[in-house]
Amino acid sequence: MKIAIKNMVCPRCIQAVSQVFSAMGIRPLDVRLGEVVVAQPLTPEQDADLHRRLTALGFEVLDDQQQQLVEKIKSIVIHHIHEQENHHFPFTDVLPGELNKEYSQLSKLFSEKEGITIEQYVILQRIEKVKELLSYNELTLSEIAYRLGYSSVAYLSAQFKKVTGLTPSAFKKLGINLRRPIDQL
Repeated sequence: MKIAIKNMVCPRCIQAVSQVFSAMGIRPLDVRLGEVVVAQPLTPEQDADLHRRLTALGFEVLDDQQQQLVEKIKSIVIHHIHEQENHHFPFTDVLPGELNKEYSQLSKLFSEKEGITIEQYVILQRIEKVKELLSYNELTLSEIAYRLGYSSVAYLSAQFKKVTGLTPSAFKKLGINLRRPIDQL
Protein backbone atom coordinates (compact mmCIF):
# COMPACT_ATOMS: atom_id res chain seq x y z
CA MET A 1 0.00 0.00 0.00
CA LYS A 2 1.32 3.42 -0.97
CA ILE A 3 0.90 6.44 1.30
CA ALA A 4 1.45 9.83 -0.36
CA ILE A 5 3.01 12.46 1.89
CA LYS A 6 3.22 16.16 1.11
CA ASN A 7 6.33 18.25 1.88
CA MET A 8 8.86 15.42 1.67
CA VAL A 9 11.50 17.29 -0.30
CA CYS A 10 14.92 16.14 0.87
CA PRO A 11 16.83 13.21 2.33
CA ARG A 12 16.28 14.55 5.87
CA CYS A 13 12.54 14.47 5.24
CA ILE A 14 12.83 10.81 4.28
CA GLN A 15 14.71 10.17 7.51
CA ALA A 16 12.14 12.06 9.61
CA VAL A 17 9.21 10.19 8.05
CA SER A 18 11.05 6.88 8.49
CA GLN A 19 11.48 7.69 12.17
CA VAL A 20 7.74 8.37 12.52
CA PHE A 21 6.92 4.95 11.10
CA SER A 22 9.57 3.33 13.29
CA ALA A 23 8.15 5.02 16.40
CA MET A 24 4.74 3.62 15.46
CA GLY A 25 6.19 0.13 15.13
CA ILE A 26 5.62 -0.01 11.38
CA ARG A 27 8.44 -1.06 9.09
CA PRO A 28 7.88 0.42 5.61
CA LEU A 29 8.93 -1.52 2.53
CA ASP A 30 10.16 1.71 0.92
CA VAL A 31 10.41 5.39 1.81
CA ARG A 32 11.14 7.96 -0.90
CA LEU A 33 10.33 11.58 -1.64
CA GLY A 34 6.58 12.01 -1.32
CA GLU A 35 5.77 8.36 -0.77
CA VAL A 36 5.93 5.50 1.72
CA VAL A 37 5.11 1.90 0.84
CA VAL A 38 3.86 -0.37 3.61
CA ALA A 39 3.06 -4.10 3.44
CA GLN A 40 -0.55 -3.80 4.56
CA PRO A 41 -3.13 -1.06 5.04
CA LEU A 42 -3.04 0.91 8.29
CA THR A 43 -5.80 0.49 10.85
CA PRO A 44 -8.00 3.54 11.42
CA GLU A 45 -6.15 4.14 14.70
CA GLN A 46 -2.74 3.91 13.01
CA ASP A 47 -3.93 6.20 10.23
CA ALA A 48 -5.09 8.85 12.72
CA ASP A 49 -1.84 8.53 14.67
CA LEU A 50 0.20 8.85 11.46
CA HIS A 51 -1.71 11.99 10.43
CA ARG A 52 -1.12 13.53 13.87
CA ARG A 53 2.59 12.70 13.99
CA LEU A 54 3.32 13.84 10.45
CA THR A 55 1.36 17.07 10.85
CA ALA A 56 3.43 17.89 13.94
CA LEU A 57 6.54 17.68 11.74
CA GLY A 58 5.10 19.77 8.89
CA PHE A 59 4.09 16.89 6.62
CA GLU A 60 0.64 15.95 5.39
CA VAL A 61 -0.87 12.65 4.25
CA LEU A 62 -2.52 13.11 0.86
CA ASP A 63 -5.70 11.24 0.17
CA ASP A 64 -6.65 13.12 -3.03
CA GLN A 65 -5.31 11.40 -6.20
CA GLN A 66 -4.87 14.69 -8.06
CA GLN A 67 -2.92 16.26 -5.20
CA GLN A 68 -0.78 13.13 -5.06
CA LEU A 69 0.09 13.61 -8.73
CA VAL A 70 0.97 17.26 -8.10
CA GLU A 71 3.28 16.18 -5.27
CA LYS A 72 4.91 13.63 -7.58
CA ILE A 73 5.54 16.42 -10.10
CA LYS A 74 7.13 18.53 -7.36
CA SER A 75 9.26 15.62 -6.16
CA ILE A 76 10.55 14.93 -9.66
CA VAL A 77 11.38 18.60 -10.23
CA ILE A 78 13.12 18.89 -6.86
CA HIS A 79 15.06 15.67 -7.42
CA HIS A 80 16.24 16.73 -10.88
CA ILE A 81 17.24 20.24 -9.82
CA HIS A 82 18.60 19.73 -6.32
CA GLU A 83 20.08 16.25 -6.45
CA GLN A 84 21.35 15.69 -9.99
CA GLU A 85 24.51 17.20 -11.42
CA ASN A 86 23.50 18.42 -14.87
CA HIS A 87 20.05 19.54 -15.96
CA HIS A 88 19.96 19.51 -19.71
CA PHE A 89 16.66 17.72 -20.26
CA PRO A 90 13.48 19.78 -20.48
CA PHE A 91 10.76 18.94 -17.97
CA THR A 92 8.34 18.76 -20.90
CA ASP A 93 10.15 15.49 -21.66
CA VAL A 94 11.11 14.38 -18.12
CA LEU A 95 7.67 14.55 -16.48
CA PRO A 96 5.68 12.63 -19.12
CA GLY A 97 8.45 10.03 -19.22
CA GLU A 98 8.37 9.47 -15.46
CA LEU A 99 4.62 9.83 -14.89
CA ASN A 100 3.26 8.24 -18.07
CA LYS A 101 0.93 11.17 -18.74
CA GLU A 102 0.78 13.92 -21.37
CA TYR A 103 2.60 17.09 -20.38
CA SER A 104 -0.45 19.25 -21.18
CA GLN A 105 -2.55 17.20 -18.74
CA LEU A 106 0.11 17.49 -16.01
CA SER A 107 0.54 21.20 -16.65
CA LYS A 108 -3.19 21.93 -16.44
CA LEU A 109 -3.60 19.95 -13.19
CA PHE A 110 -0.53 21.55 -11.61
CA SER A 111 -1.71 25.07 -12.47
CA GLU A 112 -5.21 24.38 -11.10
CA LYS A 113 -3.90 22.98 -7.81
CA GLU A 114 -0.88 25.24 -7.21
CA GLY A 115 -1.84 28.53 -8.83
CA ILE A 116 1.41 28.64 -10.83
CA THR A 117 2.62 26.78 -13.90
CA ILE A 118 5.12 23.93 -13.83
CA GLU A 119 7.52 26.22 -15.67
CA GLN A 120 7.23 28.87 -12.94
CA TYR A 121 7.77 26.21 -10.27
CA VAL A 122 10.86 24.95 -12.10
CA ILE A 123 12.22 28.50 -12.29
CA LEU A 124 11.68 29.02 -8.55
CA GLN A 125 13.46 25.75 -7.76
CA ARG A 126 16.34 26.56 -10.10
CA ILE A 127 16.79 30.00 -8.56
CA GLU A 128 16.88 28.47 -5.07
CA LYS A 129 19.56 26.07 -6.28
CA VAL A 130 21.49 29.01 -7.75
CA LYS A 131 21.24 30.76 -4.36
CA GLU A 132 22.54 27.65 -2.63
CA LEU A 133 25.47 27.26 -5.02
CA LEU A 134 26.32 30.97 -4.81
CA SER A 135 26.36 30.82 -1.01
CA TYR A 136 28.92 27.98 -1.11
CA ASN A 137 31.25 30.19 -3.18
CA GLU A 138 32.78 27.10 -4.86
CA LEU A 139 31.58 27.53 -8.46
CA THR A 140 31.68 30.40 -10.91
CA LEU A 141 28.43 31.76 -12.28
CA SER A 142 29.34 30.16 -15.61
CA GLU A 143 29.72 26.74 -13.95
CA ILE A 144 26.42 27.20 -12.10
CA ALA A 145 24.66 28.16 -15.36
CA TYR A 146 26.02 25.05 -17.07
CA ARG A 147 25.19 22.76 -14.15
CA LEU A 148 21.57 23.96 -14.02
CA GLY A 149 21.04 23.85 -17.78
CA TYR A 150 20.91 27.58 -18.49
CA SER A 151 21.82 28.53 -22.05
CA SER A 152 24.02 31.39 -20.86
CA VAL A 153 25.21 33.30 -17.81
CA ALA A 154 23.27 36.32 -19.07
CA TYR A 155 20.03 34.34 -19.13
CA LEU A 156 20.64 32.97 -15.62
CA SER A 157 21.45 36.47 -14.33
CA ALA A 158 18.36 38.01 -15.94
CA GLN A 159 16.08 35.28 -14.54
CA PHE A 160 17.74 35.53 -11.12
CA LYS A 161 17.18 39.30 -11.02
CA LYS A 162 13.58 38.96 -12.20
CA VAL A 163 12.78 36.47 -9.40
CA THR A 164 14.84 37.92 -6.54
CA GLY A 165 15.21 41.59 -7.45
CA LEU A 166 18.99 41.21 -7.11
CA THR A 167 21.83 40.31 -9.41
CA PRO A 168 23.68 37.13 -8.50
CA SER A 169 26.70 39.16 -7.36
CA ALA A 170 24.54 41.42 -5.16
CA PHE A 171 22.94 38.32 -3.64
CA LYS A 172 26.34 36.80 -3.00
CA LYS A 173 27.44 39.93 -1.11
CA LEU A 174 24.33 39.81 1.09
CA GLY A 175 24.83 36.19 2.16
CA ILE A 176 22.45 33.25 2.55
CA ASN A 177 19.74 34.92 4.62
CA LEU A 178 17.54 35.31 1.53
CA ARG A 179 17.24 31.61 0.77
CA ARG A 180 13.84 29.90 1.07
CA PRO A 181 13.08 26.29 1.99
CA ILE A 182 12.35 24.37 -1.19
CA ASP A 183 9.10 22.97 0.16
CA GLN A 184 7.76 26.52 0.53
CA LEU A 185 8.13 27.51 -3.12
